[in-house]
Parts: sequence; structure tokens; C-alpha cells
Amino acid sequence: MNYRHAYHAGNFADVLKHVVLHALVESLQAKPSAFCYIDTHAGRGHYPLDGTEARKTGEHLDGISRLHPAEKMPALLKRWHAGILAGEGNERGLAVYPGSPLQVARLLRPQDSAQLCELHETEAAALRQLFRANPQVHVHQRDGYEALKALLPPKEKRGLVLIDPPYEAQDDEYRLIEQALKNALQRWPGGIYAVWYPIKLRRQVQPFLRKLQHSGAKRVLRAELLVHPDDSPLRLNGSGMVIVNAPWNLDDVLREPLRVLADLLAQGHPAEVKLDWLLDEAGSQLNTPSPLPASRLSRPPGRR
Repeated sequence: MNYRHAYHAGNFADVLKHVVLHALVESLQAKPSAFCYIDTHAGRGHYPLDGTEARKTGEHLDGISRLHPAEKMPALLKRWHAGILAGEGNERGLAVYPGSPLQVARLLRPQDSAQLCELHETEAAALRQLFRANPQVHVHQRDGYEALKALLPPKEKRGLVLIDPPYEAQDDEYRLIEQALKNALQRWPGGIYAVWYPIKLRRQVQPFLRKLQHSGAKRVLRAELLVHPDDSPLRLNGSGMVIVNAPWNLDDVLREPLRVLADLLAQGHPAEVKLDWLLDEAGSQLNTPSPLPASRLSRPPGRR
């Protein structure tokens, strides 16, 4: 495995991803019935920021380390950030960044469960060790895309799938995601599917977003944060989360937190936020996924 998330843990892309993930989990918690969280590319779930990898890149310094408890932040951001600082290892300040599995596991209620997939042997072993005493969390050392065929639909009938691959396959990864989503929606049409994607060149992302408009989903929401112009293949210029079957009010929940994150995480010039519906509740296309004006935060027609 060439990609190791330990080099990138807590960077600006992680912040965007995990704030959106936190909002999705809170939306599921609004009902008392149980939900299931499924992670197709879980990683090791726990990353020391003073480790060799993190110190080599220092990416967290332009990400999670820019948020401080004393700052005035929207309630969602405050809850998410407080959860990071409350984790084991952070008793004296930010020293460990929890990955998606650990962040969600800390939010699970007694009736909820998590299914974590990780193909790489060393990472899967670390993940098992991390959750060895948690009966609600189940670790599978297997390909996450293939695992969806066995895990869907979950017995809880409600829940969320996070698809967060390393994109080692570059453009081929989008085709894998498209096929996985197609199969998953056939098996579990009511599930929520959140897909993280990197942004280097805009043209690499456009075909994927267009195809989501014909996925058969009820609603598709896009949330992006760019700290550099999306016109260079040599660096990570931004990242996005696209949420298939997104909760109807998720755009309202994310609008102010994303605006604040754009201010906090800008690198040398204003950051750009994109938050819009690619499909509305009726499955109608609302926006062509193309470059939008800086800080465009739109809501569907007819909404307040």
C-alpha cells in the first residue's frame, strides 16, 4: 500500500470530511431507532500527530491545529472539535487525531453498530486492537467495495456508508465507486452514502459528479472546500464530500460551519466553499457540477 493516511491525518481535507460525517451521524441520532455505520476504507483509526509520519509533513498544522477551543465557532464545529480533544491521548492538548471509525464509534448509542472494512493487514490489525473491547464495532479485513454486497442492507435498516478510498488508482477509483454505489443502491436504496474525493484538477472530478445525477438516488448534496485553485495536478488543492440520499436539511446544517472553516483554513488567499444540491428530493437535476463562484452556498429552488 503506497498511501498511508498517517502522513495526512488531521489536514484540511480531514477536517471537512469529519465535520460532514459528524453532521450525518447527528442526523441519524435524531430518531431513537438503531442505525449502522459502515466504513469501506477504515484505515487504522488512530494517528499520533507527534509520530514520524505526521511530523514529516506537518499537514495537521494547516488543518485541525488551526481550530482552538476559545474560538467562536458554530455549534456543530464546537461539538465536533470538543469530541476530538476529549479523546484518549489528548488530555494535555491535541496530540492524537482519531480517524473516521474512532470518531463515529464514540458517538454510537447502545443500540447502534459499526462495520469497519480494511484490506491492508497491518492497518486491519491496528484497527482490531483499537476496538478489541468494543462489542458494537466489527472489523473485517477485506475489500470494502466487495464487503458491501454482504453487509447491505444492515439489520438496523437505517444508517450510513462512508466510502473514503486512498485514490491510488486515480481515475479508475471513480469507476470502482460508481459500480459500488450502483450495486449498493439496488440492495439498500434508502441508505445514506457519503463519498470523499480529492480535488487536484476539476476535470478529473466532473464526470463522477455528473454520473451521480443519474444514480437513482433521492437526493445528492455536494460539499467542497478548496484552499488552492483546482487547476494543478501537483498538490491537493481541495476535497469534497458528496452525500447520496442526504438528509433534507443537511445543507442548512453545514452552511455556516463551512463558511467558518473557509476562514480558518485558508492558505494565503481566500478559500472557496461549494455547497449545493446536485439532485433535489424528486430526483431532478438542480445544478450542473461545474466551477462555482467563490463561497457559493446555495439551497434548492423553493426552499426558504
